[in-house]
Amino acid sequence: MSTGAVGRAYPRLEGPAKVTGTARYAVEYPVDGVTYGWAVQAAVVRGRITRIDTTQALASPGVLAVVHHGNAPRIAPGQQPELRLLQEPTVHHRGQYVAVVVATSLEAAREGARLVRIDYDTGPHSTVLTDDHPGLYKPDQVNPSYPTDTAEGDFDAGYAAAPVRVDVTYRTPAYHNNPMEPHATTAQWHDGRLLVHDSTQGATPVRATLAELFGLPPESIRVVAEHVGGGFGSKGYAKASVVLAALAARHVDRPVKLALTRQQLFGPVGYRTPTIQRVRLAADTDGRLTAICHDAISQTSTIREFAEQTAVYTRSMYAAPHRRTTHRVTRLDVPTPFWMRAPGECPGAYALESALDELAIAVGIDPVELRIRNDTDVDPDQGRPFTSRNLVACLREGAQRFGWAGRDPSPRSRRDGRWLIGTGVAGSSYPARARPSSATATARSDGTFLVQINATDIGTGARTAIWQVAADALGVPPERVEIRIGDSALPAAALAGGSMGTASWSWAVIRAAQALREKLRDGGPTGEVTAEADTTEEVGGQPALPRYAYGAHFVEVRVDADTGEVRLNRMLGVFAAGRVVNPTTARSQLIGGMTMGLSMALHEEGLLDERYGDWVNHDLATYHITGCADVEAIEAYWLDERDDELNPAGVKGIGEIGIVGAAAAVANAVHHATGVRIRELPIRLDKLIGVSDLA
Repeated sequence: MSTGAVGRAYPRLEGPAKVTGTARYAVEYPVDGVTYGWAVQAAVVRGRITRIDTTQALASPGVLAVVHHGNAPRIAPGQQPELRLLQEPTVHHRGQYVAVVVATSLEAAREGARLVRIDYDTGPHSTVLTDDHPGLYKPDQVNPSYPTDTAEGDFDAGYAAAPVRVDVTYRTPAYHNNPMEPHATTAQWHDGRLLVHDSTQGATPVRATLAELFGLPPESIRVVAEHVGGGFGSKGYAKASVVLAALAARHVDRPVKLALTRQQLFGPVGYRTPTIQRVRLAADTDGRLTAICHDAISQTSTIREFAEQTAVYTRSMYAAPHRRTTHRVTRLDVPTPFWMRAPGECPGAYALESALDELAIAVGIDPVELRIRNDTDVDPDQGRPFTSRNLVACLREGAQRFGWAGRDPSPRSRRDGRWLIGTGVAGSSYPARARPSSATATARSDGTFLVQINATDIGTGARTAIWQVAADALGVPPERVEIRIGDSALPAAALAGGSMGTASWSWAVIRAAQALREKLRDGGPTGEVTAEADTTEEVGGQPALPRYAYGAHFVEVRVDADTGEVRLNRMLGVFAAGRVVNPTTARSQLIGGMTMGLSMALHEEGLLDERYGDWVNHDLATYHITGCADVEAIEAYWLDERDDELNPAGVKGIGEIGIVGAAAAVANAVHHATGVRIRELPIRLDKLIGVSDLA
């Protein structure tokens, strides 16, 4: 019997612990004999370390050791070469971690790091992405395993024959994840076993990586991540802090706490690659697309290939008989880019949804109607029907809630004193994925239940959502269920990323609960009874059907005609994301994604100094993000959607759909307000003033 916990707006289980400060994060666990690490970064772009002078550092009070390539414990090569830290004198990019100072206090470690002297032999470098870079190449695939290029029909012929054409290039800068809790780790060794408390989106893959690097069986390593203060993709796999802390702890034979500073996060732990995107659209006079081409250029490092799947969004979003997408990558002397909320889809949607707005103007059709006319029930990429596709429903519901009807399409048609008013729209989609996971469910003799799974709550409310799903699956009130997550000693589970966390974890929890109920129904042993489930075969056996969440963003902006300053009067998102487990945490996730999209549109920009191969705005004082003053009202709604082809819980994932298309909606609204089309983000006031006299 269902308790109906799913769908109810429960507060987060860990809320009281967080607001009272009793929730412990990675470097807050009490440890006897603890020491502190401070990372030292390379001061050159490309070269080789010729000398490390640690004399002054070691003489500084409290400093115990300076760990570097000359004395660090040896680790094995792995699948992530940038994690093979302190093993060689080669410098691949500025900011590379080249040493760790260990001391009895954080202050002593920091002072010791300041006193380390390093000499280098340097070489020429290349750090700037351009569309004509001589190093551009075609990767074998793009993340995570998509074909690099796709083609259907004859794009060139279809484009040339069309009466209406748009050919535009959009650029996005580097973006930096900046979670509130930095990358941080407490590491300690005992009798050849390693225990780490790590700020990560997945303790299971971190344990696997550490086992590979240190040559240990996985059961000799335990990774705890009970509370994680955000990640946005940057903590999707093991990162530098956990490797540096483990190396340092082994070297000094004492526990080490190491938290990277805000400045040390900009680059070496990942960032969203800059992109250059050319979009060509062709349509008939009724606005129906006849040809689509999306060519994307991005960067990677010289250490490892990371090929952002930027044009993949265009493959399945709108229909056209002639289609082509391509990806090209340049290896530069920079850190390796990495996952950031909605990798690929986020920058790709900005370009495509902006180009559609330009097409709507060119053909003289309302931009909402243009999108509706180009909807499709069949995935243009796979040629199969979508399991569910409610893009049009999101557009229509959003238009009604927003008051879109009667909009004057002419730019600069509305004004309120010195403010120019404009509205914009964009579509949104994100894949609905699930990955194999395992869980256990235990019936206790006191009538309560324990559910255990190595899921990770990175601030999304995942712990609470799993608790609600478990209660319904067990058929008991949620107050009788205890949830344990965030520990590699628990049953292995998918990481918190790709909007697949709840879909993956709830699947395993439901199956474990069902198995437990079967045991109890069959009159199993008295006392404590446990059942376990592993969804590897079931998830892997799913048919390869196109599964997506959808959404629509509506934005109203005002632009100061004298200064070019942009403010949002309101921002509205309507989404179709399967079953919503918890309305409170779901709304928080959607609004969070929308806010990041707004920030991307107006503020965020990694400014790289090519002379030094480093971002000059590497803290939150200079890397600007959106604030409350930027938007007066922001709302998120969703449709009541059921899709039986997804997973037992019927969820699609909501962590990333909110950011996809949001920046385009803002940019489209700014154009409607001003008549100025900004094709290189962010939309700063100097770009508006410099392009047109708004007064």
